[in-house]
Amino acid sequence: MDELLDMDVIRKIGHNEIVEITTPVLITRHDGKSRLFGDFRGLNNYTKAERYPIPRIPHALDKLAKSKYITKMDFMKGFSQNGVKPNSMKLLRIICYMGPYGYTRIPFGIKNSPAHFQRMMDTIFEEEILKGWMVAYIEDIIIYSETWEDHVPYIDRVLSK
Repeated sequence: MDELLDMDVIRKIGHNEIVEITTPVLITRHDGKSRLFGDFRGLNNYTKAERYPIPRIPHALDKLAKSKYITKMDFMKGFSQNGVKPNSMKLLRIICYMGPYGYTRIPFGIKNSPAHFQRMMDTIFEEEILKGWMVAYIEDIIIYSETWEDHVPYIDRVLSK
């Protein structure tokens, strides 16, 4: 909770702000770290699916197989870097022994998060993707090339965005 508060992913809310609320779930990952998220299955059942294509892994692997140099970048906590619209915030609430909290950023477990993030990545990196030396897969970017002379400027270009 402290990490989420420090990152401004959640904020404490007053009891009078509660509209919808869900139970938090704590999952321990294989590395021993824990991740807290809301059980948004109920909300997801009523959410209209955002239709946006996610790149197919075999297609990306085919491109990479022909490359000599490959760099993978991960947008750490990528979803948590995107704010939610004020009218959506009232639906993204959790409650625990410390009281009610509301998400200010996209939480893990929301139905349309992957499609939304993919659309954002495709928009930001449209030119690089179309030129055929980069693949964006949700929170990951893969840069590939046949020469080191091409590869370094590609990395610089992506990092400059």
